[in-house]
Amino acid sequence: MAAVRVRQHQQHVQQPITPPSPQPTIIRRKKTNQKFEKTMLIILIGMIAVLSVLVLNKQAAIQTTSMDIQKIEAEADEIAKQNVDLTVRVSELSTYENIWKKAKELGLTQNEKNVKVVPGE
Repeated sequence: MAAVRVRQHQQHVQQPITPPSPQPTIIRRKKTNQKFEKTMLIILIGMIAVLSVLVLNKQAAIQTTSMDIQKIEAEADEIAKQNVDLTVRVSELSTYENIWKKAKELGLTQNEKNVKVVPGE
């Protein structure tokens, strides 16, 4: 019997002890409604695209309005310059000497009897 035990012992020694191989862990996902997720993703992308177009449209409108404002301001500045020039010209032409010269050119004479003095000015 001792020989049988030695033989059994040798058989145990000859066979390498292999640890049990770990089985791959399978992660199970909950079943989700993939069609719903895809639909929601498409809707989200569509909304982002529409909002982007709206933002660009508003930016273009703002730019156009800004350019119109600049043109109007330039026109207002030009008109203000013209008003200043015309005011200076009116004050130059309103002098007594210029009025008297123009009156003589038109054949008018000064009649002292026909002059009326207006009080208050």
